[in-house]
Amino acid sequence: MSDSTLSRSNPQTLNFVLFMVLGAIGTLTPLAIDMYLPAMPAIAKELGVEAGQVQITLTTYTAGFAIGQLIHGPLADSYGRRPVLLSGVLFFGIAAAFSASVNDIDTLTWVRAAQGFAGAAAAVIIQAVVRDMFDREDFARAMSFVTLVITLAPLIAPMIGGYLAVWFGWRSIFWVLALFALVVIALVLWKIPETLSCDKRQPLRLGATVRNYINLCRNPVALGLMLSGAFSFSGMFAFLTAGSFVYIDIYGVKPEHFGYLFGLNIIAMIIMTTLNGKLVKKLGSHTMLRIGLTVQLVAGVGLFSGWVANLGLWGTVPFVVMFIGTLSTIGSNAMGLLLSGYPHIAGTASSMAGTLRFGIGSLIGACVAILPNGEVWPMILVMTACSILSAAFYWIFGRKA
Repeated sequence: MSDSTLSRSNPQTLNFVLFMVLGAIGTLTPLAIDMYLPAMPAIAKELGVEAGQVQITLTTYTAGFAIGQLIHGPLADSYGRRPVLLSGVLFFGIAAAFSASVNDIDTLTWVRAAQGFAGAAAAVIIQAVVRDMFDREDFARAMSFVTLVITLAPLIAPMIGGYLAVWFGWRSIFWVLALFALVVIALVLWKIPETLSCDKRQPLRLGATVRNYINLCRNPVALGLMLSGAFSFSGMFAFLTAGSFVYIDIYGVKPEHFGYLFGLNIIAMIIMTTLNGKLVKKLGSHTMLRIGLTVQLVAGVGLFSGWVANLGLWGTVPFVVMFIGTLSTIGSNAMGLLLSGYPHIAGTASSMAGTLRFGIGSLIGACVAILPNGEVWPMILVMTACSILSAAFYWIFGRKA
């Protein structure tokens, strides 16, 4: 193994700085989604389209992201983590620059799909890199702290996006994303080594890759874990798709203040992530996953109850915060349990799980987008359904891991 290759035999190289760099890489997609949420009404107004058409740009981003993970995972297992990561971030930045320059909604929709496809590389590589170094509970613990770093940027992203949209126009948001992509490339070149040694790389064979995907989907335990994480994640996409319109257009929240309410979600996620990192070694991934699913199910029921009782903004915000706060706990432990069974194809397994997360998320987002835009119930009912499905897939199938 070369000196430039990082593995479990050299764990001390995974220090605080490397966690921060991994976190910066991981913020690409959260920033690409969260930063322009407050600007969605402004984009619709300037481009002269309905709100649903702007919401579809989020759906196409996640669809591109889902498809991209199917490609980037096997590539990372065959050619190494670093080159796939660098090329993905580069094209992500180029797509961001194009997004800032478009003049019609159709072009923006297609460019966002391409940006999602490129950005998928970062999400796949981070999980594969950490999996190269750690096993189950250690993976969940490490990913919890990486996720904690990742959540710091989305904490302020909607606030920054809201002010950028007010001060400089919505296009400035995408220029900032393009510049950030350049920063991430520099960080990768500086700090991220290759974690997959040549002797552990899998030959890139289409037939073998398809068989690996089929084997994952045919395993009920693996499929249960992947779908549990996917529906949990998709509930968040129901909020991302409709949340800014619900908060701003229906409940009257100012665009520059939307970020503060969104920030409550991230604060809750930071708290849950910190607890997960401290407790997962003691209690195990299954227990922490069950805790996360239970809290999210309570949040889903609370959202439905608040809507039925017509409690308005403050009958919605607390339960949205509870729902989204559990995402890193559910996601990291579900992935830890999944990847512990497939260490030899961690990139491929991560790709399949990510594709299901963002593929189902895209469908959920599209469903919310085509439902009535002037109502709260599409977001509420979909989030409630996702919390129920996420818990059901774990308890019926995934708990046998």
